Amino acid sequence: MADRTSRISEEMRKEISSIIMTEIKDPRLPKIVSVLAVKATKDLRYAKVFVSVLGTEEEKKNAYDALKSAAGFMRREVGHRMQLRYTPELQFTIDNSIEHGAYISKLIKDTVKSDDSNANDSDNDENDDDLDGDSDDNE
Repeated sequence: MADRTSRISEEMRKEISSIIMTEIKDPRLPKIVSVLAVKATKDLRYAKVFVSVLGTEEEKKNAYDALKSAAGFMRREVGHRMQLRYTPELQFTIDNSIEHGAYISKLIKDTVKSDDSNANDSDNDENDDDLDGDSDDNE
């Protein structure tokens, strides 16, 4: 039964993503909205939709409000497209995992960059020492 629920959840994720991209024209919704996952209950009465929105906190709140107001429309569209006996009620949740991943990647990149510059600085210091060492032999 869980396998059926996960298959339906994945299909719902695809359909909801398509609906958001093509059919919802709400100006509060930014251009970059990703549907990360859908978790449907076993009885298919409710489905939690995890959405990632890139932008400020205000843009995220506006996007959440837009999605919440379009939930009925999306539920009806999903019901028509998937032909289920009962279409789950959609509950939206803003997920910040993509932004968190981008932040971690930035930290790693900055750390590698600073390590490279420190390594180059120490190499230059060693080369300077070698040059000084060579000049001492010549004196």
